[in-house]
Amino acid sequence: MLDNGFVRLIDFMGSDEAIVQAARVSYGKGTKKVREDRALIRYLMRHQHTTPFEMVEFKFHIKLPIFVARQWIRHRTANVNEYSGRYSVMEDQFYAPSPEAVRYQSSRNKQGSSNEEVTPELRESFVAALNRTNKSSYGEYLRLIDAGIARELARIHLSLSLYTQWYWKIDLHNLFHFLKLRLDDHAQWEFRKYAQVIADIVKKIMPLAWEAFDDYQLNAFCLSATEQKLLRDQLLSTDFSDETLLAAGLSKTEAQEFREKLSKIKLRG
Repeated sequence: MLDNGFVRLIDFMGSDEAIVQAARVSYGKGTKKVREDRALIRYLMRHQHTTPFEMVEFKFHIKLPIFVARQWIRHRTANVNEYSGRYSVMEDQFYAPSPEAVRYQSSRNKQGSSNEEVTPELRESFVAALNRTNKSSYGEYLRLIDAGIARELARIHLSLSLYTQWYWKIDLHNLFHFLKLRLDDHAQWEFRKYAQVIADIVKKIMPLAWEAFDDYQLNAFCLSATEQKLLRDQLLSTDFSDETLLAAGLSKTEAQEFREKLSKIKLRG
């Protein structure tokens, strides 16, 4: 990951079948077809019945820059054990973006970056300054440790671009919430790279659950009451037939639920 990081799947518990088993409670292996399992998982995801997804867990070993870790730890629904700079000497590994990854501050988003092209000269200057600072700070860090200064104090010379490591364990429900936020285009680019690798791992292990998540959460969005009002007049003049909805890929159950949602929008004043 990036220049010195990684994501490793250490262990996992459960599968698509475990979600179904938890939902049915008395489910016995082999008594239901995959098609029926898929329909149940999609129903659970669609109606936000989250508990069965909590029966599945993933444990990762992750090496990441501290500035990414500080955003990551905001997801407080996981179990974390991090490499300690109090007990051990920190490794001389810092994240330095490639010149092409250097971005301007967004003028519309206070916490984000812009897509505007940064001049080559400024890109090179940024990376060179970062490398000089990291080399100097790490040298001072080692000098202080050799002088007998406590590691817990010497480490405060080091920058947020330093790499740390941790074990990170989380259930599937909360992992999906994490991925919905961190795969979004508004998330920091470096963080999105980690999220995408984790997403690729989850897809392979939980194909049915991932398909449902992709349809009903990752690529779905909600409408405010005001936005619904703006659509109401258009909806009143539109007829959504079974043929139209089925051709769009909805099941008969989903088509009925879709009409019920439309009815709620039409009825709201």
